[in-house]
Amino acid sequence: MTALRTTELTKRYRRSWALRDCTLDLPAGSVTALVGPNGAGKTTLLRLSVGLLTPTSGSVEVFGESPTTNSVRALSRIGFLAQDHPLYRHFTVADLLRFGRSSNVRFDHDLAAKRLTHLGIPLDRRAGALSGGQQSQVALALALAKRPDLLVLDEPLASLDPLARHEFQQMLMGAVADGDLTVLFSSHAVHELELVCDHLVVLNHGRVAVAGEIEALRAEHRVLVGPRVDADARRSASVIQATHSDRHTTLLVRDMEAPLLPGWQASSVGLEELILAYLRRPEDLEVAA
Repeated sequence: MTALRTTELTKRYRRSWALRDCTLDLPAGSVTALVGPNGAGKTTLLRLSVGLLTPTSGSVEVFGESPTTNSVRALSRIGFLAQDHPLYRHFTVADLLRFGRSSNVRFDHDLAAKRLTHLGIPLDRRAGALSGGQQSQVALALALAKRPDLLVLDEPLASLDPLARHEFQQMLMGAVADGDLTVLFSSHAVHELELVCDHLVVLNHGRVAVAGEIEALRAEHRVLVGPRVDADARRSASVIQATHSDRHTTLLVRDMEAPLLPGWQASSVGLEELILAYLRRPEDLEVAA
């Protein structure tokens, strides 16, 4: 089953394009990392996915329904956590739980209270008096208490210290293990992605540069090192990145079937190396691809 499907999804703000022709299929039950530089369109894609923005063209569906129709049934299946994890600062944690229960048809008050008590977060404490890590845990508990089928997180780890990030990830992966939850979250912490994610989407210049299951993507790519070539290898469709020294050329290619030429050696590619190669591609190559 497909949890999130976008078809030629496009969003324009006046004269600038935030997202262009974005076509994706995220399988249900996956944990997908959305990666890209600032301004690549990540937040726009996430907000389109949860119904907070309306597409300029194209379509977005969550489990076959459009989140932009404001359908109670469609929106009740989506949990969303914004980057600044906004909370009513003067509400106590208990007030926030009661508010969540009154605002969401599938809200599980006891689940959220149990999670927060386990983390040692006092329910009688005002949200504004909590640390940043505690606020993020409360916001995540509220999102999970909706019992969503799709959980969308916008840079949830950005402002957290290492311990808070670890606790947040533990809580998130515990929720994934407990049920049929699909997760899509944006992150700049590339080194942490392999710990929690099985799928990857790289956005660059407002377009999808590459998307797929992480292990499959790594298997499809390889690094080739051989005698220096003078031709502009970057113009080949299968060459993602080319670098040159005085004597050698290093190519990151997406072509496992091509035979090795004499004097060339192949090696596997790491996730961070793969992501950076796609982020470095010029915009005209993204359009051509």
